[in-house]
This record gives sequence, C-alpha cells and structure tokens, in this order.
Amino acid sequence: MDLMDLAAAAEVIEAPKPETLPRLSAALAGAIPHTGLAELITCPQSPFQVHGESPGAGGSAITIAEVAALRPLLPASGTWRGLAVMAGIEVPVVALSSARSEPGALLVLLRTEDIPVPEEQLALVQALWDLLTAHRAGVQTDVVPTGRLATSRAAAAARAMAISELGETHEAALTSLLHTLRDRDLDDTDARTRAIDLTLTALSELRARAELDQVLVEERASDAFERLTDSLRRILRPRGVRLDLGIPGAEEGADRILPGDVVNTASAAVRAAVHASMEDQGGSHGRQVSRIHVGWKVDGAGLRATVRDDGPGTLSRRSFDARRVSERLAPLGGRLEVDAVPDWGTTVTIEVPLVPPDTPRQDPLIELGARELEVLAQLALGRRNRDIAQQLHISESTVKFHLAKIFDKLGVSSRGEAAALAHQWGAA
Repeated sequence: MDLMDLAAAAEVIEAPKPETLPRLSAALAGAIPHTGLAELITCPQSPFQVHGESPGAGGSAITIAEVAALRPLLPASGTWRGLAVMAGIEVPVVALSSARSEPGALLVLLRTEDIPVPEEQLALVQALWDLLTAHRAGVQTDVVPTGRLATSRAAAAARAMAISELGETHEAALTSLLHTLRDRDLDDTDARTRAIDLTLTALSELRARAELDQVLVEERASDAFERLTDSLRRILRPRGVRLDLGIPGAEEGADRILPGDVVNTASAAVRAAVHASMEDQGGSHGRQVSRIHVGWKVDGAGLRATVRDDGPGTLSRRSFDARRVSERLAPLGGRLEVDAVPDWGTTVTIEVPLVPPDTPRQDPLIELGARELEVLAQLALGRRNRDIAQQLHISESTVKFHLAKIFDKLGVSSRGEAAALAHQWGAA
C-alpha cells in the first residue's frame, strides 16, 4: 500500500483501538516488510501492544522490557535501525519514536530481512506514526472515560504484566547462577567471575524493568507539566499566541508522584481550556487572545491547574460542556470553574483530587493479573481447559493453576460463577 495514500492513513487513524496495529501493519508493509510490530506508550491504559508473529520459539512473546531497551537508542522523535533482542532472539528491526503529544511513544517493526531502507520511505513511516500519536492526544481531550473501574483494571493489568516479567527475569538469573555454580568444568575463579557478570546483568535489567513499571502508572508532577506544555506550544505557536508558564517548584509539589489517570485527565482539561479560549470567544472591537498563562500546583488534596487568557472575557461553561470536560472530570471527582470578565480575560480553574471518590462497589476483577484475565475471558466463552491451553499457548496444568488462583481471588467455587462475574464486569 502506498503510504502517500491518505485513505490508508485515515483507515489507521479511524480504527478502533484493537484494530489500530493490524491496520498500521498493513499500511507499512509496502515500505518496510515485517512480520510483526509492537508499540509502547507512556499511558496507563493499554501501554503495550503487539501484533504479528513472535520471532522466537513457539509460545514465546516480545516483552515490554525488550521494547523499552531501545528507548535510549532513539532521539525524541526519529528512527533507529539495527539488530535487537525480541522474544529472546536477535532480529533486524526498525524503531520509531514520536514526540507528537505522546513523548517517547515507541513503534518497533520486526523486519523480514536486514537490508537498507530508503530515507524517503523512513520519512513517510515516521510521518504516519507522528500523525497517529498526534491524533491520540487530540482524542484524549474529548473522549469520555467508560468508567474509573475499567480504567483502573486496564492499568492494573499493565502493571501486572510488568511485575510478571520481573519475576521471570529473577527466575532466569537464579537459574543461570545455579547452573554456573554446578558446572564442574569451571574452576573457582572462572565460576566466580561468571557469577558476578550474571548478577550484575540481572540487577541492571531488574532495575530497568522496575523503573518501567513505575512509568506505566505514575508520573512526577514536573515531568507531566513539561509534557503538557510541549503539546500546548504546538497548539499556540502557529497562531502567534504567547504561552506563559507557572512552572511548579518545590512548594507547588514539583517532585510529587501523581497517578497516571489524574495527570491525563488534568492535562486533557487544560488542553480543552486552551482550545476553548482560542476558538469560542468573540470580543468587542475585534479583540483576540494574544497571551495564555498556564500553571498548576499539587498539594495534599489534589492537583489544581489554571488557564488564564487576555482575551475578550466572553468564555462560558457551554464551551466546556460541548467538549464534555465535566463528564471527563466526574469519574475522578474533579471540578471546573470559569471566571470570565468582559474585556479583561478569562480564568479557568481545574481541580482533580488525588484520592478517588468512594465507589458503591469495587470491581472484583481488579485483583486479577494480566494472564488471569486472559484465562477468565476464555473460561467465560465456555472453553475447556484444553482449549484454553491451546489458545494461550500454555499447558493444561498452568491453566488449572490460574483457575485456582482466579476462584480464590474472586471468592467463587465454580466455573459458572466465575464466568458470570466475567460477563458482569466486562472481561468477556
């Protein structure tokens, strides 16, 4: 497919999230032949996705850590080509990083062969990736979450995946150490040297994966503010509007670690306020907005963001209702205030509490790990243990183990009860 075909780009952008990677893969196949691709974005909802064939042995899979290991090799926005370990083996890849409102968003294509890629083809691929990530940022401004519980479950599943990989890495390191210590062909000096090398390598990888796990669900307030303002500059610079920043310092909670859903919700509300300020005001004598001030502060109760302009002061809550900002803030217990003074400007205040509002009933599936959710989804479809094992590429004994854990965590005693909960809470 020709990447210059705008219809192909539209199909990728308009695709439902489960179909995005398959359509992106099809659009890129002509430019860069590949057997699969993976994406990693700094977002608590579905941060890691893979499509296509695993390059490793049957049952293997590309891991979050393997994709994250490529991050230092790329610029903030650009490409990298070379050999990388994916699913445990070394394969040729092309990696792309985008800073279009999703800083650090990574896309990795597993190539069919290690041959040069024309620069014009790479530029087109990069353009499509930037377009997709920019579109996602725009959607975040308007989309209304399906519910805090669903969001929490998605974040918990992603975190469970990272924790599972930490355990697998720990097991592999211990196994390698044990093998070294039992090797009778090595003398004490060689065994000690090899054991030290294995230990240092394992510690480095464990630390990297632990840091990645934190990024998936949390973000430092100062880093989140910088990421937000980078996206605002791209909105305001082409219009010649000056952006003034109230950069948070120590007193404003710059070092506070914030939940990912709080950061994303507050950032989306701020971007909506900026868009409303620019697009929804008609002033007397043709007065327009020439300067916007954005700042935020974190205290013990929550995150407080302000957006202040020097426009005609005609902005009203109707603009924010049209953008469904209040609906987005509601699941987190957030609120919005609009203070417009004719011919003096408008100040918008957004507050998002750090502690979520009480919910009448907690989602029981939030206690399940990523693999347990997959097994439960198969169970809810009426599949037997053997079919589940084949579908997930695991053994039947592993399926039985996961089912025992699922029954225990959900407090049920039968497959029917577990399946009913899965349907009730949207896991099937």
